[in-house]
Amino acid sequence: MDALQAELAAFKDPELARGLVEAIAELAPDGGATLMEVCGTHTVSIARNGIRSLLPDGVQLSSGPGCPVCVTSNHDIDKVIALARVPGVIIATFGDMTRVPGSTSSLLAEQAAGRDVLIVYSPLDALALAQQNPDRQVVFVGVGFETTTPLTAMAVKRAQALGLRNFTVYGAHKNMPEALAAIVADPALHIDALILPGHVSTIIGAEPYRFLAREYGIPGVITGFEPNDILQGIAMIVRQLREGRAEVEIAYARGVMPEGNPVALAAIDEVFETCTVTWRGLGPIEGSGYRLRDAFATFDAMRRFDPEVEPTVEHAGCRCGDVLRAHMRPDECPLFRTVCTPENPVGPCMVSSEGSCAAYFRYY
Repeated sequence: MDALQAELAAFKDPELARGLVEAIAELAPDGGATLMEVCGTHTVSIARNGIRSLLPDGVQLSSGPGCPVCVTSNHDIDKVIALARVPGVIIATFGDMTRVPGSTSSLLAEQAAGRDVLIVYSPLDALALAQQNPDRQVVFVGVGFETTTPLTAMAVKRAQALGLRNFTVYGAHKNMPEALAAIVADPALHIDALILPGHVSTIIGAEPYRFLAREYGIPGVITGFEPNDILQGIAMIVRQLREGRAEVEIAYARGVMPEGNPVALAAIDEVFETCTVTWRGLGPIEGSGYRLRDAFATFDAMRRFDPEVEPTVEHAGCRCGDVLRAHMRPDECPLFRTVCTPENPVGPCMVSSEGSCAAYFRYY
């Protein structure tokens, strides 16, 4: 245990952090660089640990579309709300999703109006809920990137094996690489390198990102979430930039293998196929989402219930879309900290614990 504690302490060791900060300053390109941290957990860790203030002038960090709740479109939220209004349906979802505003309502508002909306911690909790309530229809709202998609896949496979007829899924799962392609191809942005997500990469590995270096000349480093993890990742990136290289490297070897997790990837591939989905702020992106394969179509909530969905209306003044594609910082939104707060969120970037607006509100 002492050895483990010593190893964990190293990720926050001040002396090591000072050495990494000095290395970043020494290696930083003369013309500066803009690095995008893709993952929402990275965004929160960077803010909480004051990492922006440690970087040399010219090395800028920009937050990307790495919060799965935040990038879920209004239309997806409206469809989940429509499902909540179907008689006999119980919606099972993660806590953040209940507070995200749709066009005219939210799951929290629907719960207050008498609909059954329950918070769960995994799709297996929703599966157990269906087993415990055989006279009700349980709809699990699956949100997340490749990290959570295998869990939903396993729940669907388990429901099929059990012959459950009262369990379905609304799938809003997305995959990260295609969204990154849309980001780096945006002519309005100038991103020099990417801090790649640790959680997602434990599933998919490094290979799916290599096209970013090969086709766009964008270096990337997969790193963890402790302060020294992030500083090490930045140091590796600025070294690449200084040396004129564009590669995808792993600074999170304790969590990420180059080939990813083959068991989790096989579960995704068995149950889901990729499709075009709409990301808040980024619009429709081909191949960036998952839908249930025809063999599991009976577990698709929209196919089973086909509810009437109200017309989608975007919230006037909310700039979450611009924040998610790094066209502005959260504190540049006119609603930030005035109309829009964590207690009264106008958009999902202020709702989610991984949202850029929530991180800026709390730490800056």
